[in-house]
Parts: sequence; structure tokens; C-alpha cells
Amino acid sequence: MAHTVRGKEKLLNRVRRIRGQVDGIAKALAEERDCSAILQMIAACRGAIGGLMSEVIEGHVREHVIDPARRPTRAQSEAAEELIDVLKTYLR
Repeated sequence: MAHTVRGKEKLLNRVRRIRGQVDGIAKALAEERDCSAILQMIAACRGAIGGLMSEVIEGHVREHVIDPARRPTRAQSEAAEELIDVLKTYLR
């Protein structure tokens, strides 16, 4: 997984931010905060996880599905871009 190794620090920082969001949700629940505020926090966390998933999937498609060393055809490159776009839309 070269793409996760190359971007390891960036990905780990995202995970740490997500962990902070989850801790914030736990604290809000413990403090019995308003449910609308908690729902908003959960939605933000879900978006952050979706963003992380999108980034890892994009790297996977670019590095493993379409092997850059084999020089993909134009059609293969376009298909990979379309797949990435669809996945990003789905994960929002």
C-alpha cells in the first residue's frame, strides 16, 4: 500500500482529528447536551470518516486498480476518474 505509506502522516492526522470528534460526541452525551447538537456532531464525524475513506479509495484506484507503471489507456484513465468521482459523491 504505497499510497498509504507515502501519505501516512496526513492520514494519521485525519484519524486523530476524527478521534477528537468521537471523544467530543462522548463528552456531549455524558453532559446530556441537546440532541440536535449531538446529531450535528455525529454528522460532522460521519463526513470526516467519509472523507478519509474517499482519500484511501482514491489512492487505491490510482495505485492498484490502474497500475501507473503499465501506462493505462486513455479509456482506462477516464474510467478510473469516473469511478473516483462516483465514490466521492457517494461518500459525502
